[in-house]
Amino acid sequence: MSDFIWRFRGEPDDSSINYLVSSHKIPRGIARVLIARGINNSKLIESFFNPSLTDLYNPFLIKDMDKAVDRILKAIRDNELICIHGDYDVDGTTSTAMLVQFLRSIGGNVVYHIPDRFQEGYGIIVPTIEKMKENRVNLIITVDVGITSIDAINYAQKIGIDIIICDHHEPGEELPNAYAILDPLLPDCEYPFKSLAACGVAFKLVQAISQRLNIEEKAFEYLDYVALASAADMVPLVDENRTLSFFGLKKLNENPRPGIKGLIYCTNSKLGNLTSTNIIYSIAPLINAAGRLGDAMRSVDMMIQSDEIAAFQMAQQLEQDNRMRRYYDEKTFEEAIPLAEDFLAKQPRRCIILHKENWHSGVIGIVASRLVDKYHLPTILLTSMYNFVKGSARSIINFDIHSALKKCSHLLEEFGGHKHAAGLSLKPENLDAFVECFDKVSHQYITPEMLQPELLIDAEINLSELSPRFFQLLQKFAPFGFENNRPLFLARNILPKNGVKFLSGNNIKFRAIQPVNINGANMFFEIDAIGQNLGDKVKIISSGKPFSMVFNLEELSSGNQTVFQLRLKDIKTNF
Repeated sequence: MSDFIWRFRGEPDDSSINYLVSSHKIPRGIARVLIARGINNSKLIESFFNPSLTDLYNPFLIKDMDKAVDRILKAIRDNELICIHGDYDVDGTTSTAMLVQFLRSIGGNVVYHIPDRFQEGYGIIVPTIEKMKENRVNLIITVDVGITSIDAINYAQKIGIDIIICDHHEPGEELPNAYAILDPLLPDCEYPFKSLAACGVAFKLVQAISQRLNIEEKAFEYLDYVALASAADMVPLVDENRTLSFFGLKKLNENPRPGIKGLIYCTNSKLGNLTSTNIIYSIAPLINAAGRLGDAMRSVDMMIQSDEIAAFQMAQQLEQDNRMRRYYDEKTFEEAIPLAEDFLAKQPRRCIILHKENWHSGVIGIVASRLVDKYHLPTILLTSMYNFVKGSARSIINFDIHSALKKCSHLLEEFGGHKHAAGLSLKPENLDAFVECFDKVSHQYITPEMLQPELLIDAEINLSELSPRFFQLLQKFAPFGFENNRPLFLARNILPKNGVKFLSGNNIKFRAIQPVNINGANMFFEIDAIGQNLGDKVKIISSGKPFSMVFNLEELSSGNQTVFQLRLKDIKTNF
């Protein structure tokens, strides 16, 4: 197990903490977390603990939104054929399903297309444009793709098809000649929040059209799609994303649409208790399975289905695909480990780049993420398809993998993505040169400190602070996700009560006690603590000396009773 660096999130600000404690009656530990996360005044606290749809930004602040809305409403008035072109992951398929259902509901003549991962690859391509021309499509709206599809989109404009791009990926130096480009990351886009999922961008288009038609409340019916995409695509669940996800999860739990209800039932998720974590680990893999092992159009077909039974049957098929995906995933991971060990042994590396011709392209992104977890190095996994080497890249915190690929772009045929994840393709003859180029960039920008995993601690607390009010407010930090993780706490001077119990694997459980002096009296506070893969820390726990531990707090239901326990992340001799 890696040794973590423990680091506090920001410097404690006692005056601000005291203000929150006295003015808002917030427990000191919760106040520390809020201050550490920049939530330091009454307005921010109110919007954080009580999200409101009135807090959403004006969609017309996105560059080209007026043009996009005008063009879509003209297409609807003139009964033009509109095609929604998505992508094969959760973000792309939810965006597609949302726009298809919304535009059809206001009279649009709408079809949709999700590219085949194996035949068409990522993005929009010229043969797809030609096929749409044959089918008399007048307007294409791309979602989660398009910002780097220069040739295809320029070709579409040349043959008389207008294209509106809804994307959230980093734009290149050259932009496609689209009718309108909706992407908050455009340098001249003044939209105040830059981290929307593609489905978030598509929702802003729905919101803008709804405002123009004076039916704004209708837009909010589609926030369940945004919640699915925002969790699955790991966008930061802060600011507007948190508000969108909060109300999207509310809809998923209280009134899921038929096409998604079947998916929920198939994963044995519990209505009323769905969280972003459920989406990431249960629901999203099924949606993704359609495109990883077959036709991703099936995901959209399922989500827009009005019959619950039919949707459930579709979800069952995706569950079977997902089981096969897990098989390929494990097989590829097992093959990648010795290759990674060999790659790292040859010379000092600050990245991992592996290529095997027969690896399944539908799982290399997942396996790259697993290798990042194992080695804490940015990782690129590559396979061979149609005389090209194609792959997926995943990164560590603080290393912008998209920018790193840009510095090696002279060796690539195409690439695109985000700071943390990207896709790429190159000619086989450029592979060796690309490996050396990317490794050189990695050495240039990755410091030794970045290679050691860290735990970012929100606040130090005493166990005596864990009151019902503390837990009540802690639960209001949800929905949890990227950049809005469950608060991480530090407690010092801990001792075990009655030893340590080993669970399955390398997991442990013990009763943690902490002595606290209150008004001159020594008191002991205790709570159950469980640690996954922390068996090697037993010597510290059992030494008889006080130790420090870093943990999340989690809720457990036992019958009609709710209890809390500590989910340990690391243990050290007193820190």
